[in-house]
Amino acid sequence: MSEKIKVMVEGGKAGVNPKMAQALGPMGINIGEVANKIGEKTSEFKGIEVPVTVEIHKDKSYDIIVGTPPASQLIKVELNIKKGSGIPNKDFVGNLAIEDIIKIAKMKESSLYVNNLKAAINTILGTCDQMGVLVESKDPKEIINDVKKGIYDSVINSGNTEVNNEKRDQLKEDLENQKAKFKAEVESIKAKAEKKEEKPATEGAEPKPEEKKEEVKKK
Repeated sequence: MSEKIKVMVEGGKAGVNPKMAQALGPMGINIGEVANKIGEKTSEFKGIEVPVTVEIHKDKSYDIIVGTPPASQLIKVELNIKKGSGIPNKDFVGNLAIEDIIKIAKMKESSLYVNNLKAAINTILGTCDQMGVLVESKDPKEIINDVKKGIYDSVINSGNTEVNNEKRDQLKEDLENQKAKFKAEVESIKAKAEKKEEKPATEGAEPKPEEKKEEVKKK
């Protein structure tokens, strides 16, 4: 019976983390050799966290099985960002083309619990929604419905995952407009809050009961 060691490694980087070293050492496996092979097999995912399984057999031979990085990691690499949005429905951190989504979906399809590419695409769109990433300058939920309606069938069936410079520039401009809109909204809320704090505490306040009685006596 073989033994499996599962770890997350940085793609393209030769190295074995402590967990793997502790498991491989007592088995007499050449740790340096395993490290180099992992680096080679994950080279296409350079700089991305990748799930790797080292399956060790009784005769001390082994297989290295490389999974695909999490969808969120692939999206961040595509956008060249470090993290998603803290307010995903308002503060958007990126704007992807449907072609980008198709490319990521193809990379992840085999590891997702889906029956077809369309379902994989909608799974990636769901991740975009959670991260605050626009797709085609729209809310990803809208694109999910469009995919279900068949609006993007021609693009999906063509297999094209390239985005021309003109479209990329437009996506960037639309994202900047959304960011400006959010910034203006935040500044407006902040201004209203500051104005409310500056308002005198006595302005518009009703006189206390004692004060009313005193006024009556003077009359």
